[in-house]
Amino acid sequence: MFAVIVTLTLKPDVRERFMPLMRANARASLTREAGCHQFDIASDPTRPEEVFLYELYQDPAAFEAHLASTHFQEFDMATKNMVKKKTVKTYSEVTQ
Repeated sequence: MFAVIVTLTLKPDVRERFMPLMRANARASLTREAGCHQFDIASDPTRPEEVFLYELYQDPAAFEAHLASTHFQEFDMATKNMVKKKTVKTYSEVTQ
């Protein structure tokens, strides 16, 4: 398995527009990508600018396929002006 951790810092006052797009991207990833096994979105209304993602893929190639997918590309374009900062970390050893 291959884990991807993404921490997003949103620009002010975009959370209400961003979260439905984020949820749609997660759903599409889980239903359309055979290599995507988990896609969790964590947020807290007391920190509306912060969104944390935990994604679990079969392998690095499955993650690359995710990044190249139409639904991700559309999500990325639709939200690029909403994100102030994005940090991505990957982990190649996942123990369940």
